[in-house]
Amino acid sequence: QVQLVESGGGLVQAGGSLRLSCVAPGRTFRGYNVGWFRQAPGKEREFVAVIIGIYGLFDSTTYVDSVRGRFTITANNARNTVSLEMNRLKPEETAVYYCAAAVRGIPNDRESYDYWGRGTQVTVSS
Repeated sequence: QVQLVESGGGLVQAGGSLRLSCVAPGRTFRGYNVGWFRQAPGKEREFVAVIIGIYGLFDSTTYVDSVRGRFTITANNARNTVSLEMNRLKPEETAVYYCAAAVRGIPNDRESYDYWGRGTQVTVSS
């Protein structure tokens, strides 16, 4: 079992920035794809971004079209923290943001993910 812990959520004005972090206490993310998903009230959980770590390289990322160019997903050198830098945030991006890890499968498909954090709330005010 892999425990995931998110941090960094909060309240920000539209156009502002937040940085979310995800750690797996006691282990690294080597061998895992690590993704960020979000779920707004009344909506399905949707893919936001993923960094490919199943090959140990962490050199490939994918984003949903709506955040490309504004959000950046990275892994630190120790490969024990994956962060999501979010810039120019919009009110419609208010949601609970979840970190997830997968050992295989389609990187942008939530059904591929085996492990999930509890989420961190991001609220963007207009």
